[in-house]
Formats: sequence, C-alpha cells, structure tokens
Amino acid sequence: MDLAAAPLPVRSPLPDGLAGSTAVILGGTSGIGLAAGRLLAGLGARVVLSGRDRDRLDAALAGLRAEAPAGAVLGGTADAADEDAVRRVFDLAERVDHVLVTAGGYVGAGPLEELTPDTVRAVADLRLWGALAAVRAAAERLPAGGSVTLTSGTFTVRPVPGVSGAVAAVGGVEALAPALAVELAPRRLRVNTVRYGAFDTPLMRSAGGLGTDAKIAEAGAAVPLGRYGTAEEAAAAALFLMANPYMTGQVVTVDGGQTLA
Repeated sequence: MDLAAAPLPVRSPLPDGLAGSTAVILGGTSGIGLAAGRLLAGLGARVVLSGRDRDRLDAALAGLRAEAPAGAVLGGTADAADEDAVRRVFDLAERVDHVLVTAGGYVGAGPLEELTPDTVRAVADLRLWGALAAVRAAAERLPAGGSVTLTSGTFTVRPVPGVSGAVAAVGGVEALAPALAVELAPRRLRVNTVRYGAFDTPLMRSAGGLGTDAKIAEAGAAVPLGRYGTAEEAAAAALFLMANPYMTGQVVTVDGGQTLA
C-alpha cells in the first residue's frame, strides 16, 4: 500500500500510550530533557539520552538506570548540530518512535552593535541547523505516527534587549514546526514545538544567577502563578505532544503565564 494513502494510525492519546515506545532526547543530560527522560521511563518507554558532555551524560544515565528496568535507558554523546553524530545516536537506539530536541541555548546573544556574522552563525548552527539535522535524521527511521518535538523560548514573543541574534534563530525553529509538519505529513510523521518560559532548571539557576532556592522563589514570585515551573512540568508538555497522534505543526506555549505579565 502507498504510505501516503494509509491513514495515520490510531492509538491512545494519553501519556500511558507511550509505554513500549522508544524516545531519543537530544540534550537530555539535565533540566527539561532529563526530566522528560525520567517521565518517559516511568511510563514504561525506552529512553535514549544524548548530550555533548560525556561526564554529564554518564551521570544522567546512572540516575535514570537506577530507577528503570535493565536495558530501558541508553545514551550516546552527540552535538545536536552534528548530523552524523545524531545519526549514530539513532543507530544506537535502532528503533525510534519519538524525538525530543532540547539542546541549545541563547549563545550569540548580545547588543545589536556587537553582533557579527560569526556569532549569529554560531547560534543558527546550534539551534536552527541542530533542529533541522535532528528532523532529517529522524525522518529516515520514524514509523507512521512518530513525532519530533522541538523547543523554543518566550523571548520569541516577548524579547528583552540584547537577544536579537539568538531570537532570530530560535524564531526560525518555531517556523519549522508547520513547515516540516506539512512536508512530512505524507509519511504520517508529526513535528511540533514547545515554547518554554523560564523554569527552575540548572541552566536557569546558573545563567540567571539564581543559585539558591531562596533566590529562585524570590524571582518566581513575579510569575502570575507565583513561582517558576519545575522541569517535570515543562517536560510534561513534550510528552503530551508525543502521545497525542493528532497534534502536528503546532507551537505550544508553556510558561505559567509569564508572557501575560
């Protein structure tokens, strides 16, 4: 049967429908990516973590393996912008049903007058090309109904001074969701993006100078819901997009109302 003529498979849209699936998380060694791995493993999914730093990857793997059945957690090092390295991670997984791309940051941010082609190119390679490389590699092996979930940030809709170079690349990631969803729809593959606000993660604590619980609580008090979200609350949005087979081409904002304040 022509794949384009076959309808999208029907399955449970609830998170427990992810049991038995395999999810690759690029950027899964800490924060939201690691939290997603923990939630997926708890649902009975097989999890493949990837990150650039071997020591951080080993620590993340050790933590998840202590909680999951033997063989349920795998890992490999890869720079998300290195398509060959990403493919090697997929080779390690063998079967892949869902991909989450959380790798990246706001590198290259700075005032307009200080931006250079190299600094803008660096963030574009990391965020925009990294997302495209992941989707290219995933599209080669995802089954019908498989998904790729990308990530962006609320700076795309509520920027602050000094992030124009980074926001241009991250905004490009958001544009990929509908474009790739249309392109890959004949294969019955899905692509979505989660637009995250500020969450209580190691990156947030280090980059924002919020290294203590007291500082996090003080800063989070300005959020409409009175606190910053947890990494697990952020990760749950990605699981929702993986689990619901009728979600594609969407940018879903999860920010506790930060863009409303």
